Amino acid sequence: MESQKVILLVEDNPDDEMLAMRALRKSNIANSIVVARDGVEALDYLFGTGSYDGRDTSVLPQIVLLDLKLPKVDGLEVLRRIRADSRTRRLPVAVLTSSKEERDVISSYDLGANSYIRKPVDFDQFAESIKQLGMYWLVLNEPPP
Repeated sequence: MESQKVILLVEDNPDDEMLAMRALRKSNIANSIVVARDGVEALDYLFGTGSYDGRDTSVLPQIVLLDLKLPKVDGLEVLRRIRADSRTRRLPVAVLTSSKEERDVISSYDLGANSYIRKPVDFDQFAESIKQLGMYWLVLNEPPP
């Protein structure tokens, strides 16, 4: 159902969160957006623990937009835990980060990231990246059952 197509945005930087939200709205992406501001909150949301205790974990996000440099639990560890659990193993995860470190790209793909996108500095380029990301993952891509 369309109403259940949630985007999980895992982003600790308030400016990048605002830009991503603005870019999603500008792209007419109407999905509900859940924001997790650190790795623990992201894992709590996905697995129905902590402040999300009791959440229906059978309803997974359509996609996770995952920053790597996060407090508490970093993005690579979040990705590792997503791929280690049978409930979330096939969940599409797009790393959306400012990191230009080759080892972050390699580690992300080694851990099962579906995509690695560097955040452009310019808002128009960022908005276009988010629009294309949304079109692909939310409209064109056939998610696993």
